[in-house]
Amino acid sequence: MKFQDENACDVAAKIEQALCAILPIGAVEAHGPHLPLGTDNLLAERIAHKLAERTNSFVLPTLPFGQVWSLQHFPGSINVSNEALIQMLYDIGESLFRQGFPIYVMLNGHLGNAVALKEAARLLYRDVPELKVYYFFYPGSKEAIQKVRETPSSHASYFHACELETSYMLYLAEEYVDMSRAVNDIPTISIEADCTPTPWEEFTSTAVLGDATLATKEKGEHIIEATLQTMTTMIQAAKTRLTTGKEQ
Repeated sequence: MKFQDENACDVAAKIEQALCAILPIGAVEAHGPHLPLGTDNLLAERIAHKLAERTNSFVLPTLPFGQVWSLQHFPGSINVSNEALIQMLYDIGESLFRQGFPIYVMLNGHLGNAVALKEAARLLYRDVPELKVYYFFYPGSKEAIQKVRETPSSHASYFHACELETSYMLYLAEEYVDMSRAVNDIPTISIEADCTPTPWEEFTSTAVLGDATLATKEKGEHIIEATLQTMTTMIQAAKTRLTTGKEQ
C-alpha cells in the first residue's frame, strides 16, 4: 500500500490495520557505466513494495538522498551529511508514531547510510520506546550470497555496482541496466582505507567494486528473496507481539 495515495478521511483506520510503515532510503551516486545514479533508490523502493505486500504494510515515499561522502567527487553524486539524515529519519519516525504506527522500518539501499540509520534508531529508542524501529540492509543475505557468488568480495563490507548489486538490479529493475556496458573492475583496497578517510577515487575510477559482467537475474532473485523472507519474519513477529502479546 502506498501511503501517499491515501486520503486523510480513510487513512487512520488503515493505519490501525497495517501497523507498520516502511521507508525506502537510497542515494544518488555513481554506479559505474551500466547502472543509473538512482540505483540505491530503485532497489530500496522495489524491495519495500515486495515487503509491504507480504506483510500488509504501508510504503512511504522514498527518501532519495543519502550520505555518499566516499563517492561525492564522482560525476552525478549528491551527498548529504549524517547529521541531516539522522534528523530526518528521527523526525519521520516520531511523526509516524504520533499518527498511530507502532512499527517503523527503515529499508536501506545504500551502505553509506548505515551509521545514520542506526543512530536515528537509537535516538528513537531513547525518546519513543514504544515505537519498534528496524534498520534493514539486506539482512539474512550472507548465506544466499555465498551460494551464488562467483568472485570474491573486494572488501569485507562494501559491494557496489558489482556482481551482486547488478544482479539485484537485473531482478528488480532490469529496464535500467545496460549489461553491454558492464565492466570487470576489482580494485585493491588496502586495510588503511578502513582506518582513515579514503575517497573511493583513490582506488577506483569506475565506482565498480567487482565483476559486473557476471551478474544475472537468477542470482539477484536468489539473494533478494532470501532477505525478503528474513525481513518478513521479523515484521510478522513484531505484529504478532502487538496484537496478542505473545511471540510468534
